[in-house]
Amino acid sequence: MILITGATGKVGRAAVDQLHEAGVEVRALVRSPETADLPPGVEVVRGDLADPGSLDAALDGVHAVFLVWPTLAADAAAPVVVRRLAEQAQHIVYLSAIGADERAGAVLGSHGYLERLIDETGVDRTFVRAGGFAGNDLGWAESIRTEGVVREYYDAWRRSVIHERDIAAVGVRALLEGRTGTTYEVTGPESLTAPQRARIIAEVLGAPVRFEQMSREQMLAEMATWMPIGEVNDALAGMDEMTAQPEPVLPTVVEVTGGPARTYREWVADHLADFR
Repeated sequence: MILITGATGKVGRAAVDQLHEAGVEVRALVRSPETADLPPGVEVVRGDLADPGSLDAALDGVHAVFLVWPTLAADAAAPVVVRRLAEQAQHIVYLSAIGADERAGAVLGSHGYLERLIDETGVDRTFVRAGGFAGNDLGWAESIRTEGVVREYYDAWRRSVIHERDIAAVGVRALLEGRTGTTYEVTGPESLTAPQRARIIAEVLGAPVRFEQMSREQMLAEMATWMPIGEVNDALAGMDEMTAQPEPVLPTVVEVTGGPARTYREWVADHLADFR
């Protein structure tokens, strides 16, 4: 039995699908089973990583865990939750981020914190450190649908964004083949700026999409809608540093899975309905 947390999110859902298709017994931890809409045969269990007491049913009989953590939102519960996972499971695959470092604060600090907690348990583990998620560009979907506009502050930041199915595939291969003690850094196959990604969306969509640079004040206000205000400045400072050089394009996906990483154009095609 493999437990997948965050099973209705982008990467978690992809991992559910891939493991289920491989004939593996899968249990999905979700907050709202009634709206989970997961494949028939996948066991769906109610639970919340921010509430360790809600995990008993999810952990019963679990052999391994694909851990997608609700970054920052559940960090206070992390020591107890990670300990419970390690007591039950023989292998934890944790979805982390390139640059994870507990000293960094904000999102990268949270990932570094979780990595340390997992290592301290001594459980067999695999860290899948992802670069930028292509799925984050779904944040542009509403403005594209209603205005034909992509708004971002960082217009020159080159990112090697990765398809969620490729992130999941690396973690799934680690689970199925027992690849432990390893840290995989995974990226997409090309380095693209936000205006370039907007242009690809327009081409696949077959409709005009223009890029409009946001002010820093607008960026701060937008980030504050999904991140604690105390973390926003730290996160922006980290992004300022990362714009100085493009994200690398790494061969990890093909090395681990045997297949090429999906392009951004392929990701857009897979999510075309979201932009229409």
